[in-house]
Amino acid sequence: MPGHGSKPVTFDTAKPLRRDPYEVLGVSRNSTDQEIKSAYRRMALKYHPDKNANDPKAADMFKEVTFSYNILYDPEKRRQYDTAGFEAVDSESQDLELDLSSLGAVNTMFAALFSKLGVPIKTTVSATVLEEALNGVVTFRPLPLGQPISKKVEKQSAHFYRVTITEDEARAGFVCRVQSSDKSKFKLLYFDQVENGGLSLALQEDSAKTGKITSAGMYFLGFPVYQLDQTMNSISAAKDPESAFFKQLDGFQPCEITELKAGTHVFAVYGDNFFKSASYTIEALCAAAYKEEKEYLRAVETQILTKRVEISKFETEYREVMAQFTDITSRYAEEKQAIDELLKQRNEIHASYTIAPPMKRSTSKSKNRGSFKDTNSFEDTREDDQVKGKRSTTRDRDRPKKKKWYNIPLKVDKRKPC
Repeated sequence: MPGHGSKPVTFDTAKPLRRDPYEVLGVSRNSTDQEIKSAYRRMALKYHPDKNANDPKAADMFKEVTFSYNILYDPEKRRQYDTAGFEAVDSESQDLELDLSSLGAVNTMFAALFSKLGVPIKTTVSATVLEEALNGVVTFRPLPLGQPISKKVEKQSAHFYRVTITEDEARAGFVCRVQSSDKSKFKLLYFDQVENGGLSLALQEDSAKTGKITSAGMYFLGFPVYQLDQTMNSISAAKDPESAFFKQLDGFQPCEITELKAGTHVFAVYGDNFFKSASYTIEALCAAAYKEEKEYLRAVETQILTKRVEISKFETEYREVMAQFTDITSRYAEEKQAIDELLKQRNEIHASYTIAPPMKRSTSKSKNRGSFKDTNSFEDTREDDQVKGKRSTTRDRDRPKKKKWYNIPLKVDKRKPC
């Protein structure tokens, strides 16, 4: 037992100081999305727990880098932070990107379960794969133009492909697409070649369900082709389905790389399933034979951008009308209750104008109950009479008939004379 003079234990509930996300990632406030992604991947690779197993400072730095990236990666959260700082950002709702290769079997199982239940789980490329690519110790497969290749990649592993394009092919446009008929989860990656001969991740496209398959693609057509972040919309839908409708085009962001130069380029398919390998088919195409599709894509994406602006304006109008509707329905309920109360008071006043004692009226239930009893008694009496009549008839039928004294048979033989 502590003494009476002992001081009570106090806890420091002050929030830890957080650094500016731009400062953490080492980027400026006017940095592009691609610059932010590149900075994050570089620092995440440096402080990843796989490379710093016994370094708590590196683990804290990795969390800080991830936290900062999750603010700047989301256009809406980035805008909120730029406007009002951390107070405008709900830190409890930050969505971390998981490296499945660093999770244990139990945690991976829970992540897979939540994903099956519809909870969006954002994953990142394994630090081991990124490090091997950066050190240039990966195996390359050839990717000929116009020849689809079907393979199966193990979970949290990657298949690297090299494709070479000419000046004419680069000018006409280049497309790389991957699809899976098994609906496997995967990531399509594009790497830049660095000075030491290694590879640095430049673009990443997560697979998305399109009909009966999952697919991902990168389009280098000479103009900005937009990518739609499906994960961002899934998270919004899980939190607020109504807001998800208005925010579904917020993840529609332009790809930073619009065209490729002539030469050799490196793509990779990363297996993103939780437990099993991913089946896929990859193909590289020159867009020279797809001129109509190219112009149609440009026109449709322009319409999507226009629609995004319209939806943003419509959201403001919708919120105002819904607020008015809520007010009107509330007033309707209040007015209805007030009218009912006034009519009740009016009836009570009318009823007070009398000197007669209050009348006791039998309820309809008691009347029904009494008539029901009378009916039953009448039916019972009639049934008893019928039963008695049947019994007497049966008794008379079974009783042998007695011959009366005057009923004597007299037979006269006509052949004999009297």
